Amino acid sequence: MAPKKRMERLRDVGIGPTVQRMAILEFLEETTSHPTADQVYAQIQEAYPTISRATVYNTLDALTKAGMILKLSVDPTVARYDADLGPHAHFRCRVCNRVYDIPIGGKQPLVKGFDGHLVESVLTYACGVCADCRADSAQSKRTTTQKRSKTSSGSDSSDRKKGTTGKKPRASSTPPEPSQEESHRARAS
Repeated sequence: MAPKKRMERLRDVGIGPTVQRMAILEFLEETTSHPTADQVYAQIQEAYPTISRATVYNTLDALTKAGMILKLSVDPTVARYDADLGPHAHFRCRVCNRVYDIPIGGKQPLVKGFDGHLVESVLTYACGVCADCRADSAQSKRTTTQKRSKTSSGSDSSDRKKGTTGKKPRASSTPPEPSQEESHRARAS
């Protein structure tokens, strides 16, 4: 979106278009990562090192109240922000915590409204494991299985003849008894 159009949008909702507010809105409009307030702050601070965390939080709050962005509660630990106001749902991976947009297909009866109500947004959240994390998990399981296979097939047959498995004995939870000589030295000192 052009900066001039962004300025007009801010003015239309009663928000003064400062350089920092424009930068925050632009960042949110151009990202699909659904950042947290701290992530927005870190990103904006790169271009505007003197910006305060309070300015970012206050701007996000003002943009949310004005209906210019969505404040998502898809992540139970922290709020996330989205400038895409079109109908869509969100998916959060419980492993990596990334949040993805999910397109909504078919007719959406709530998009315009019902029973005289004006619906401004429809929020649908789905949680699970994303494709990247599932692939990582599958790769990790294959690697672990291969290591186990090599370890069990790689044990020496002489170990089996001796009745050992090649494994280290488990550590005992009780300390060993001191020898008579150690006990005598302890009493003497």
